[in-house]
Amino acid sequence: MSKTYRPYLPDQEFLLPPSLRDWLPEDHLIYFVSDVIDNVDLTAMDAVYGEEQRGQPPYDPRMMTKLLVYGYCIGVFSSRRIQLRLSEDIAFRVLAAGNAPNFRTISDFRKIHLSTLEGLFEQVLKIALEAGAMKLGRVALDGTKIKANASKHKAMSYDRMKEKEQQIRAEVKELLAQAEAADAAEDTLYGADHRGEEFPEELQRRETRLKKIREAKRALEQRAQQKAEAEGKAAREGQRAKPEDKDQYNFTDPESRIMKGSDGFVQGYNAQAAVEPGLQLIVAQDVTQAANDKEQIVPMVEVMEQQSGQRPEAVLADNGYCSEKNLEYLESTDEPGQKIDAYIATGKQKHGEHRQPCPRGPLPKSATRVERMKRKLKTKAGRTAYAARKTIVEPVFGQIKQARGFRQFLLRGLTRVRGEWALVCLTHNILKLHRLCSE
Repeated sequence: MSKTYRPYLPDQEFLLPPSLRDWLPEDHLIYFVSDVIDNVDLTAMDAVYGEEQRGQPPYDPRMMTKLLVYGYCIGVFSSRRIQLRLSEDIAFRVLAAGNAPNFRTISDFRKIHLSTLEGLFEQVLKIALEAGAMKLGRVALDGTKIKANASKHKAMSYDRMKEKEQQIRAEVKELLAQAEAADAAEDTLYGADHRGEEFPEELQRRETRLKKIREAKRALEQRAQQKAEAEGKAAREGQRAKPEDKDQYNFTDPESRIMKGSDGFVQGYNAQAAVEPGLQLIVAQDVTQAANDKEQIVPMVEVMEQQSGQRPEAVLADNGYCSEKNLEYLESTDEPGQKIDAYIATGKQKHGEHRQPCPRGPLPKSATRVERMKRKLKTKAGRTAYAARKTIVEPVFGQIKQARGFRQFLLRGLTRVRGEWALVCLTHNILKLHRLCSE
C-alpha cells in the first residue's frame, strides 16, 4: 500500500475570501499602519492636486502614504521593490486594496509630498505622547553617520580642483589650436566653405568638465565665506575667506559631506535622534552636515520642544556633545523649569576608569563646567544615570541600520534627506507603538 499525502492540486481554482481583512491576522502590522495613517492630517496632499480634471485620476494619497510607511517599517525603501511587493506580497496587496502603482508613481509621490510626510513624524509622536500621558524625563541624544546617495569617489578637493582646472584649460587650448590648424589645412584643400568637425565633441566634453569644476570651486569659496562670517571672523578689507586645500565637494550630492563613521570615512550626513527610555520612542530627529556633534545640543533641544511639544528634564549624551557652551545652555534658567539636568561625558573613558571612586572634597570655585561635569559623572548617581545612555539610544540606531537595513539615503540634498530621515524615525515609532499594542 502506497503512502498517502495531503491533497496538492496547483491547477485547482477556488474562491478567495470576499473580505481583504480575511487574508491576514487581525493583529498584522498593516492594519496598525492603516489605522495610524487614517488618523493623521493629509489635507496638504489633497491641496497639491486641486481641481485638476485632466488625465487619469491620481491614486488616493492616503493609500500611497500607507504603502510608503509600511515599506519603511519592514525595510523595503526602494520604489522598485515596493512595486515588486505589490505583485508578490499579500500584505502590500491588502494595503493597496487592489491598486498597483508603478515605481515611478511611488517615487514621484515621495518627492512631491516629502514635506507632508516629514510632518507626519510630529503628528504621530504627539498622538503617542498624549495617548500614554507621557512626560519627557531623561532623554538620550546621539548621532549616526548615514551614507548619502553619492560615492565619495565622486568628490574632489579644492586643491585638486585648482590643478584640474589648469590641466583642462591647457587641454582645451591645445585642442583649439589643433582644430584651428586642421581648419586652415582643410580650407587650403577643400575651400573655405567646408566645415571641419574633428574636435567639437572632445572640446565639448572638456568644456563641460571645466564648467563643473569652476562651479564647484565657487561653491567651496562661498561655503568658506559663510563659515567665516558665522564664526565672526571678519576678512581683511578687499579679501574673502578661502577654502582649505583639503575641503571636498561632491559632484553627485553637493550638500553631503565626507565624514568619519564606524566603518571608516563615508560620503554622508549626520543623522540625529533623541530617544526616551520608556518605549524607546524617538522624540526628536534632524539631519546635519556637521561632521561632529559639538554644535548639536542647542538645535536638538529646540527641535525636541517643537516636535514633541515638551522640554526634557535631563539629557544624556556622549563626549561628542561636551563643551562649555553646551553645558552653559543646558544650565540656563531664564524661565522657571527651563534648566535641563545634563549627564554628558567629558572624554573617552579608559578601561576600568568607571570603577574608580569619586574624589573627595569640593571642587575649586574656578572649576570649569566641563570639570564639574567630569566630577558629576564620577558620583554613584552620575555613573548610574550615564550608564543608561547606551541602552536607550544606541539600540535604536541598531534597529534602524541593522534590523531594517537603512544604511543609505535614497534621496539627495539636505532638505530631501531630512524628509527621508523623518520618515525613517516615524516608522520606528509606529513599530514601537504596534509592539506595545500587541502585548
